[in-house]
Amino acid sequence: MNSSAEQASRKWPCGGFRRTVAAMVTAAGLLLLCAQSMPAAAATKPGIWPQGPWSGLFGVAKAKPRRTVLSVPLPKPRPAEAPNAESSKAESGRSEPQTPAAEKPAPAEVEKAAEQAPPAPPPPSACRLALTDAIAIAPSIPGIKGAGGCGGEDLVRLEAVVLPDQRRVTVKPAAVLRCTMASALADWIRTDMAPLAASLGSSMSGLDNFDSYECRGRNRVVGARLSEHGRANALDIRGINLADGRSISLTDRTVARETRERVLHSVCARFSTVLGPGSDWYHEDHIHLDLSERRNNYKICQWNVWDPLPQIAPLLPAERPEEAPPREVAAGPEQDGPGEAKPAAPATAKSATAGPKAAGAAPPTKKRRQDRRF
Repeated sequence: MNSSAEQASRKWPCGGFRRTVAAMVTAAGLLLLCAQSMPAAAATKPGIWPQGPWSGLFGVAKAKPRRTVLSVPLPKPRPAEAPNAESSKAESGRSEPQTPAAEKPAPAEVEKAAEQAPPAPPPPSACRLALTDAIAIAPSIPGIKGAGGCGGEDLVRLEAVVLPDQRRVTVKPAAVLRCTMASALADWIRTDMAPLAASLGSSMSGLDNFDSYECRGRNRVVGARLSEHGRANALDIRGINLADGRSISLTDRTVARETRERVLHSVCARFSTVLGPGSDWYHEDHIHLDLSERRNNYKICQWNVWDPLPQIAPLLPAERPEEAPPREVAAGPEQDGPGEAKPAAPATAKSATAGPKAAGAAPPTKKRRQDRRF
């Protein structure tokens, strides 16, 4: 039976469907061919998918570049003859302390603890390094900051002075002084006072400390200037003690004048201020020593070494008895008349004792002395 295509489409209405299926098969074949060409493009550029007209159809996008990983060499294998770590710890009997992470202080806590920590003490001074135990027993004490400028730094507590023959001169009570003042006292005792005690047939064993550091004004007067005692730069001394039991007071007039003068010359050569008897009414029973700094290194040395008192008081002159005849006095140049001399007036005890005042001499004046208070 002969029929044309137009007739066939009329006879079989599904012919249009076949054409549609044929078109779809053709499109699927083209897509398969594109899919087979994609691995080749990927091989040319590793990590990047090809960008073509069909890449969006399958949801294929540009891949991210891969990170380059450095190759780290593996550790060498542990030799067979090496000891085990656990066995070495067991043999030593110790284990490394393990601090848990929770117990480690935070950085903020570490900084706060560093701020609250006390400051480090200052390095020792040159005086402190020179004042060794071979010279004096003087331990260091913390600095003092009192009211009104009292106190100071580089302080020591002078307990004893060590003589060159290793004997000790005890300071009773122990004196709180600056290191420079303590060093000057130690040098004075070792160089001057030890030979003085040896000349007296004994050795020095103690120093009578009357006053050292005390926050006060001069002579304890309210409102006065700050004393050198308030700066721990002064010492008051009453006397020295000898090993044979004798005690020598530096202001005692019964002590030999030569001994007291030797002490006077030694202290005035070493200290900037020396006050003793005769300086004022505050230093009659002790000697004041300090290292006060003044302009042009000016020094004050006021200490009168009084002579010893006489053992027997001198007798006063006896009174003139009333029945004694009057003393004869030479006649004066004046006369009552021509050729007549004026009779001399009877001498009395008052006129006889008038002395230079009756002769017209000027009365003696007292020299004022300026008191210095320390």
